[in-house]
Amino acid sequence: MTILVTGATGQLGRLIIRSLIERGADPQTVVAGARDVAKAADLGVRAARLDYSEPDTVAAALEGVDTVILVSSSEVGQRVAQHRAVIDAAKAAGVSKLVYTSAPKATTSALVLAPEHKATEELIAASGLPAVILRNNWYSENYAADVARAAETGVIAAGAGEGRVASASRRDFADAAAVVALEDGHIGEIYELGGDVAWDYAHLAAVAAELVGRPVEYRPLTTEEQIAALQAAGLDEGTAGFVAALDAGIRDGALADTDGTLARLIGRPTTPLIEGLRAAVAA
Repeated sequence: MTILVTGATGQLGRLIIRSLIERGADPQTVVAGARDVAKAADLGVRAARLDYSEPDTVAAALEGVDTVILVSSSEVGQRVAQHRAVIDAAKAAGVSKLVYTSAPKATTSALVLAPEHKATEELIAASGLPAVILRNNWYSENYAADVARAAETGVIAAGAGEGRVASASRRDFADAAAVVALEDGHIGEIYELGGDVAWDYAHLAAVAAELVGRPVEYRPLTTEEQIAALQAAGLDEGTAGFVAALDAGIRDGALADTDGTLARLIGRPTTPLIEGLRAAVAA
């Protein structure tokens, strides 16, 4: 079995390749798909140039591939077209399993990021490809910048209210992708993946305080206050609105659910928030 990982030089992609090998995959059967293959030189596997905007590179990268792990693109607004290129090539290549990293409750969520993932899931379903959908909650490492700022200001300010986030570390989600790619079965499953604990921002502030060695308070903001603060910090109106919409989704419960599926898949408890952040802040 040959496994292609797209976005292989990104933070999640690198960890997926590491997990595949640790879980027994022969490095010669793992392919790192990347725009810049030079950045994949340290991964210990064969690299193939894969640029979503160049369909020929996608088709070439999939030659001889049985399983594709489609790591969702980080380019908001371009994801659907980019993902379509991989899905179309995977169908043409006759791959036996496609694993896609989606968003929580992608088909029903009001989260501002959900529509592109919903559209991608619909493309996968329409393609008829044997597929596994991994609906990943937030990465704990997303909050490293908040902790770093708190070291200077003593404050974490956000528009998330009392909303909770069932985050886990990237390594946890990478392990899940490796498991479903390597194991028989899982075809047709849609897994809602989150950390074992859904925490609120008061807890995040307490974790930050422990990590930075000073008191940190959580300062809840209204959406309007948050947009104004983000614009004052230099963000343009559209980006500020997007960030505030993400926090509003958290406030409304979009990331709060956790049922232990991720821990069951990877065979261990998920990484506690403080441990995921400790490593990210140190880096």
